Amino acid sequence: MKHSNLEALGWDSWFEEQARLRCGPAGAVARVAAVDRDQLLLLDETGAFRAKLSGKFMYESASSLELPCVGDWVCVAKSQADQFGLVRGILGRKTSLRRKAAGESVEYQMIAANVDVVIIVQSCRYDFNLKRLERYLVMVRDGGATPYVLLTKIDLVSQEVLAAQLAQIKNAGVAAPVLTLRNVTRQGIDALKGVLSPGKTYCFVGSSGVGKSTIINGLVGRDVLETKVVSGTGEGRHTTVRRELLVLDNGAMVIDNPGMREFGVLGAEGGIDASYSDIVALSSQRHFRDCTHTNEPRCAVLKALETGEIFAEHYQNFIKLKSESEYYQLSATEKRKKDKYFGRFIKSAKKDLK
Repeated sequence: MKHSNLEALGWDSWFEEQARLRCGPAGAVARVAAVDRDQLLLLDETGAFRAKLSGKFMYESASSLELPCVGDWVCVAKSQADQFGLVRGILGRKTSLRRKAAGESVEYQMIAANVDVVIIVQSCRYDFNLKRLERYLVMVRDGGATPYVLLTKIDLVSQEVLAAQLAQIKNAGVAAPVLTLRNVTRQGIDALKGVLSPGKTYCFVGSSGVGKSTIINGLVGRDVLETKVVSGTGEGRHTTVRRELLVLDNGAMVIDNPGMREFGVLGAEGGIDASYSDIVALSSQRHFRDCTHTNEPRCAVLKALETGEIFAEHYQNFIKLKSESEYYQLSATEKRKKDKYFGRFIKSAKKDLK
């Protein structure tokens, strides 16, 4: 079944092949716009409609990663007589945006799927944080999307402060394009609009209160997302409580996100290497195969640190993220082994009871 009329929602030949394999030749598909507990808001060529997961699909899903999130494409059955559509399967993800789940868990948490560009938003006033920015960049690149950086509320800081922040980003080797936005005059909004192309999906991420919902309302042209007045410090207040995909008048799609307090990385070696390509390039000159770049003699990375070729904070972030990712990946592997062992134990116990 051809679904070319879904191209405005990001559909292409890659998803067409996925649908043929997973939904069957006559299967209908739709894109997830929002997830509300046990209900989904879906979009297809007819518009928006509600759906629920089929019992079989939920039973066969081994983890939350296999359940639909905003941006996913799903196999769905619906009729005019039904109040809800029924989701029977999920298509493969071309890109993903995920992080380590908050707390002690060593599992992934899906944020969004099939995103083309992730716009990392930081406020220049109180929210600017290079370490957090680099964590976001690792997450974005690890999932296969293209990152952009958007600095907001530049009218609340001096030109000297803004210049220093831009210098920090440059010195950290951040290759992602950097956009700026003034809150009062909205200077910079046209440059942001110029990034948004029809049929592409853009996800806005950042801390609470940096203005993500306000920005998206400005792009949509009306208040579709709730916002709150700024505090006495000039910073915004957290409002967004769910992720939602919206289609702009020009055909681009945007996803708002609640602010994230915790942001751990798990098994993100690819994203780390892409975000710290300058250090990785120096690593190829190592004298020891298992060089950790911390205390080994003749280490090219440590030499570059001594000469100022790479900045100390940039290097320290790299070492910390590398160590954190490896630690959580090892924990996740151990957890899977324990789960597998426990599953075998249960099967064996059931056999003994028979």
